[in-house]
Amino acid sequence: MSASAAAVPQPGRARAFLRLVMIEHSVFALPFAYIASLTAMFLDDGSIHWGQLLLVTVAMVGLRTFAMACNRIIDREIDARNPRTAGRELVTGAVSVRSAWTGALVALAVFLGAAALLNPLCLALAPIAVVPMVVYPYGKRFTHYPHAILGLAQAMGPVGAWLAVTGSWSWDAVILGLAVGIWIGGFDLIYACQDVESDREHGVLSVPVRFGVPGALYGARACHVLTTVLLAWYAVATGAGTFFWAGLAIVAAVFVYEHSIVKPHDLSRLNRAFFTVNGVIGIAFFLCALLDLMVRGLSV
Repeated sequence: MSASAAAVPQPGRARAFLRLVMIEHSVFALPFAYIASLTAMFLDDGSIHWGQLLLVTVAMVGLRTFAMACNRIIDREIDARNPRTAGRELVTGAVSVRSAWTGALVALAVFLGAAALLNPLCLALAPIAVVPMVVYPYGKRFTHYPHAILGLAQAMGPVGAWLAVTGSWSWDAVILGLAVGIWIGGFDLIYACQDVESDREHGVLSVPVRFGVPGALYGARACHVLTTVLLAWYAVATGAGTFFWAGLAIVAAVFVYEHSIVKPHDLSRLNRAFFTVNGVIGIAFFLCALLDLMVRGLSV
């Protein structure tokens, strides 16, 4: 192979990197960033600004891709010792560490570029959003509560999306961000339950390791109750209408279902709870919130 051909990214490598960062899981965080952006636009001048919305999308996907790549790189030795994660691309060699770092840095550049195009405040605050993304994978080495670090990282999405539109701080966005962070931190508690035996064996820290699977599931339940309360607070704070409340009712019902199918003695349906159910929450709630804003006068 010539040097020029070797310099061109191979399609198989690109697909492997996208599998590594689980690009499809952007569906969890993007809907809430859109809710924040569109609410800010509605309260500002009542119109959707598609250029800003595109840049918010690029920034969110770029930052999440960077975070996932860093997570996989930093955790590759832990992943190799866990039977569930031993098939991940950095463990098997489908993606090299060098390629993963290259992809991570490209994603970081994309994020910073999008932040710069949005407004100066977004660019100035961008490093603050990056820090917890890098700290999170190290968290399981020094605290039983790495899920809280993940929640903090995810809470920044809606806040940043609101800042992207208005260029100013909003406590309403903070309420929505807290709801998202606690929601994601809660289902990370559920997700971590499947690795409790391997984590104990290899000294990896988590809430399930510290308090057991039942304790983690009770913690997740409390997180999701609090998420519902915060979303209701956000609805009141922003004057949301009937369709938003209908979306919140769907979220509450899905939470009840999620916790009904995952039991301390039966984790067989955990992946359904983690992937399918939480994907439904993000998409269904966004559609209801969007419909509510349009009924209230948001102009396309």
